[in-house]
Amino acid sequence: MQTVFKNIKGDRLIWAIVALLAILSFLPVYSAASDLAYSKYDGNTFIAFVKHFMHLFLGFAIMYGVHKIPYRYFKGLSLVMIPIVLVLLVITMLQGTVMGGASASRWIKIPVVGVSFQTSTLAFVVLMVYVARYMSKIKDKEITFKGSILPLWGPVFMILALILPSNFSTAAIMFLMVMILVFLGGYPLRYLAVIIGTGLVCLVLFVMAAKLTSGPLNVKVTTWENRIKNYSNNEDTQADYQIEKAKVAIASGEIWGVGPGKSVQKHALPQSSSDFIFAIIIEEYGLLGGFTIMILYMWLLFRIVIAAQKSDTIFGKLLVIGVGLPIVFQALINMAVAVELFPVTGQTLPLISSGGTSIWMTCLAIGIILSVSAKREEIKEREINDGNPLEILSEAI
Repeated sequence: MQTVFKNIKGDRLIWAIVALLAILSFLPVYSAASDLAYSKYDGNTFIAFVKHFMHLFLGFAIMYGVHKIPYRYFKGLSLVMIPIVLVLLVITMLQGTVMGGASASRWIKIPVVGVSFQTSTLAFVVLMVYVARYMSKIKDKEITFKGSILPLWGPVFMILALILPSNFSTAAIMFLMVMILVFLGGYPLRYLAVIIGTGLVCLVLFVMAAKLTSGPLNVKVTTWENRIKNYSNNEDTQADYQIEKAKVAIASGEIWGVGPGKSVQKHALPQSSSDFIFAIIIEEYGLLGGFTIMILYMWLLFRIVIAAQKSDTIFGKLLVIGVGLPIVFQALINMAVAVELFPVTGQTLPLISSGGTSIWMTCLAIGIILSVSAKREEIKEREINDGNPLEILSEAI
């Protein structure tokens, strides 16, 4: 174990924040998963605890392994992974999984180990790395809309098209994050306006086409519409059951909370250990616990920006922002849904909610960030060892 700690590189504060979020997740997940344990594990709640521990353990192993890889290798890996991701998304979509009459093809099962894997989360990370690679490649070149359609927007729209039918919120967040990344990378605003307009037109056409059918896509689109209408009209309907129970949980928590494991609403919230874990945290630990989690994510965002600013290359800067910003953005959306500042989306709370795929892909993204910051540390050590007084003085200042 001591050898492992000695080999840990990169921003130590990011390591600390991630570890703290993981540690703080155990009690809420253990508490919130009690009903799930009774339905799936014959009442053995400890199995849910062990499962969450194993997910986090494997996640940290992924993070440790990835952060040891020089980040320049991710350029080539993204090119290799894009077609692999597209194949996985096609396989996932062709499964035709239906839940409640709606399209729900989000997971594929790995035959050997019997583990379900959500392919859209892997696609998210791979796509952000790919876009960062492309934008860094054309940074000092003249950007033309025609020249960027196939190499940049081709993979983006293909991936989004495969994710959209079963997971609108993930597709929308992915599209927004890509827009932010290409904007920061210097993509012309007039071209961005065309892409955004094209994206909206494609979405409208998809919704219209789905409404003409009578199958799972129609049900899925109708669910999206109902969630938006209920949110905008502030109507109390059966569709708002989850958010109403989440609001009751938050109101019950007050300042200090009802205490660890004493949540009442965890028995009423269907997704209490994942989508609505933030409501359970506030119920059991009060506003103090909720603000603590929020501050940790804001601190993580600050350290991500610092890591990006200190990177020695354009690719490194865009890579850190590309894979780091979605983590914090997803956390903010999850918290906003719990307090009804946003319609229900089904987004988990990174590193805290139960669920292996979410944890693993978050740790993969953080490992990439740490790889970039580790390179900066390596450069600093080399400068100091070379004994360049000007460099040492500038670093000290």
